[in-house]
Amino acid sequence: MASGDDDDPIIEEIDVYLAKSLADKLYLFQYPVRPSTMTYDDVNHLSAKIKPKQQRVELEMAIDAMSPNYCRSKGEQIALNVDGTTYDETNTYSAKMMDKQTFCSIQATTNTSRYAAAVFRKGELHVTPLTGILQMRPSFSYLDKADTKTREREAANEGGDSSQDEAEEDAKAITVRFARPESEQARQRRIQSYEFLQKKQAEEPWVHLHYHGVKDGRSEHERQYMFCQSVDASENSELVKTPKEYLAMLMPPLAEEKVVKPVGPSNVLSMAQLRTLPLGEQVKTLMKNVKVMPFANLMGLLASGTDSTATLRCIQQVALLVQGNWVVKSDVLYPKNTCSPHSGVPAEVLCRGRDFVMWRFTLERSVMRKEIASIIKLPPEDVKEFLEHVAVPRVNRGWEFLLPTDGDFIKKHPDVAHRQHMLWLGIQSKLEKVFNFSKEDFMPKNSPQPEPVHVSGEQRLKMAQERAQGNQSSLQKDLNARRAGSSVHVKQEPLSDQEDEPMDTSSSSIPNGSVNGYPSATSPALDHTNGNGGSPANTASQELQDFVIKTFRKHFVLTLNEFKRLFNLHLASMPVGRSVFPSISDHMLQDAILLCQCKQIMVPFPAQTTAAPDEQKVFGLWETGEEFDKQRRLLYDLFTKNYKVRRNAIQARLAQEFGDAPKADVDRLLHECCISHAGMWYLKGTIPS
Repeated sequence: MASGDDDDPIIEEIDVYLAKSLADKLYLFQYPVRPSTMTYDDVNHLSAKIKPKQQRVELEMAIDAMSPNYCRSKGEQIALNVDGTTYDETNTYSAKMMDKQTFCSIQATTNTSRYAAAVFRKGELHVTPLTGILQMRPSFSYLDKADTKTREREAANEGGDSSQDEAEEDAKAITVRFARPESEQARQRRIQSYEFLQKKQAEEPWVHLHYHGVKDGRSEHERQYMFCQSVDASENSELVKTPKEYLAMLMPPLAEEKVVKPVGPSNVLSMAQLRTLPLGEQVKTLMKNVKVMPFANLMGLLASGTDSTATLRCIQQVALLVQGNWVVKSDVLYPKNTCSPHSGVPAEVLCRGRDFVMWRFTLERSVMRKEIASIIKLPPEDVKEFLEHVAVPRVNRGWEFLLPTDGDFIKKHPDVAHRQHMLWLGIQSKLEKVFNFSKEDFMPKNSPQPEPVHVSGEQRLKMAQERAQGNQSSLQKDLNARRAGSSVHVKQEPLSDQEDEPMDTSSSSIPNGSVNGYPSATSPALDHTNGNGGSPANTASQELQDFVIKTFRKHFVLTLNEFKRLFNLHLASMPVGRSVFPSISDHMLQDAILLCQCKQIMVPFPAQTTAAPDEQKVFGLWETGEEFDKQRRLLYDLFTKNYKVRRNAIQARLAQEFGDAPKADVDRLLHECCISHAGMWYLKGTIPS
């Protein structure tokens, strides 16, 4: 196989010389409006002038008025329009005819370092660098002069002849004004304006030249300077380079540029830059941006492999534990010697007010903004900012804490929770002195809130049955006494004795002192003497139970939220004046459901679910007396392990327990209790929004 040199042989070698005699005065003229075959070499050049700094050239060339292609009448008309009828030395066309035209130059390029003119003679190539490349185009300035003449004549005709007999104008006072000093911005605008540039260009004087034709002796003499005057290689060092120097000229080394990191907005956090910081700074930066965060989420934002113990030490320096979640400390958000951007309140006062808001959220899920503002006495904008950091507004419930209580963290780290509790006691004592209050002012007046108690659905059912048996006689008497009562309404059990609120279906979390979300027997919400209802056995009726049985035999699976909606529709459809109950609480409804062969299905909702508490309480019909109850219970058991299940998993479990399950039975089971979404099956009412 032939090599590359054999395929592409060298035919001839040509010596190249660099001529410098005309290096600073050689221009290339181009005439883009005329083909290359029609040159101006034989045209008479009347004058030439140049502005060297601007590289601006003007050429005047004669027009052949004797040519058969020349329109004499048009030429005379143009000359008349430009110069008028009077003769003057400044006239453009002295022959009363357009017998010449002007060419003006524009720069084709401002960088001519890569361009040169070359001549080849006797096997040698002589190269001369170009100073400029100019494109010559016809100038129509004579038309502007004709327009000026026309306007002058029109102005003279309108004004008429001036008369010396006209009375002199009365003397008028004039006001002398001095120009204010020019600012730097105004100066920059003036320098960049078109008028200023035109003025600067006009200041450079024209240099008049004498034109020599192509065949003129002087032109031939000047052309000799395009050949290198010395052929000695030592004097042409530009073209005599070593291979390494030549390569460096072709590919100059890159200069090290200082990399400037882009500056992002102040509210944008770069995770790539964040992970270059020490762990303590990472935690502090994240908490300042997020304000409130579960510990599990914080670990997810940090680099994989980060030690949780070290992270716990760091977060306790910049945040406080509120309901199992970490909330950034006030002095981190409002450093010393700063002030509020809204009202100008000093940082020390802001920190005390925000600490009070956070302390209130350690006691309860929701707070009232007016109550907070009346105690800390800060501007409304600052109070709203405190609340927006850690809470969201709820209709008729004030501001609710932003995240659900993280009980898993408290169980996993009891030592940290205890340490934070002691820290809050110290903060509480300081706040009591500053704002002159006591903790008892914010606690229920009947009894303190008990700790949450967790019992199973079977235990609650047994408790409800025992209460119903012990109060059967009082139930019957109450029913008879209230048959002719007033209108029926469903009422939400109040969280405290301070607020009596309607049935709530918002996404509020489970209140303290509850049993699986329901107030326990010792809770103030079920105080039998406080006038807010009582146990379900005291007010339940056969009609309520009949409604529960009828509804669940139709729907089989219902969330508490959906059951309340159906019950409200039932009450609205009852005849006017027929009232069985003066009021029905959520707890009465739940206990009535449990008394009617139904059980609560503990569906494991995901941690980040947006479902409201009432939507997370799912009840299913447990006993109907049919053989099909077994399949239904098995389905409920599947949904206690996962909140969504595939159809083949249900079929496999049914086949494992009862043998081959007919397709009709599977279809019936899913139709009665479930709903499909994105290839998965959910219990009714549990599809995530």
